[in-house]
Amino acid sequence: MLDIIIVEDNHEIGELLSDFLRKENYIVSVAKDGEAALELFERYGAKLIILDLMLPGMDGFAVCSKIRETSNAHILIVSAKTEKNDKLKGLNLGADDYIEKPYDMDILLAKIHGIFKRKYAQEELISGTIRLNTATQTIYVADQKVDSTAKEFELLKLLMENKGVTLKKEYLFRTIWGSDSESEMQTLTVHIKWLRQKIEKDPKHPERIITEWGTGYRFE
Repeated sequence: MLDIIIVEDNHEIGELLSDFLRKENYIVSVAKDGEAALELFERYGAKLIILDLMLPGMDGFAVCSKIRETSNAHILIVSAKTEKNDKLKGLNLGADDYIEKPYDMDILLAKIHGIFKRKYAQEELISGTIRLNTATQTIYVADQKVDSTAKEFELLKLLMENKGVTLKKEYLFRTIWGSDSESEMQTLTVHIKWLRQKIEKDPKHPERIITEWGTGYRFE
């Protein structure tokens, strides 16, 4: 998933803003028109769309409306259209905020930081290159989505929430599968093996999910 999609037909403005945001460690992509923006969003998804209104072809209002049909991603309209009716239309179509051009870069960055802090801080667990999105129950390694089962996600989430702490096998099994599960303890071992294959650089010599022999597992 992308952090931010910038929808801006002015190449210089789009590149300038994307450079600023990448320096702030956001994963950013730029779309020059509405159709390209929707294609990017459908393919990768995004947490925030910075949306200009005056675009070639499909305008920003139509893009906003289309995204709102399937997603609650944060939409921030940034536009030279300053009329009250334009602002109301954008907000009524589902935009979360509206900033007039020209804008102060520091103020825009502060708004973006605030959006991610308020809306997404509790939705993600991050450790190095590993990122768990608890809202969508997805695992990312180096920003690449990893296919995982519900149990694998729950197991990794529990380990990451207790980083540095050795969790006993019995506790992990009881928490993830339930005390009345008909599965056997070997199920836990198998799921740990599968997780290592998906998140470790070298699954045979794991650096993230560590085995404490005779006790359990620890996430580092």
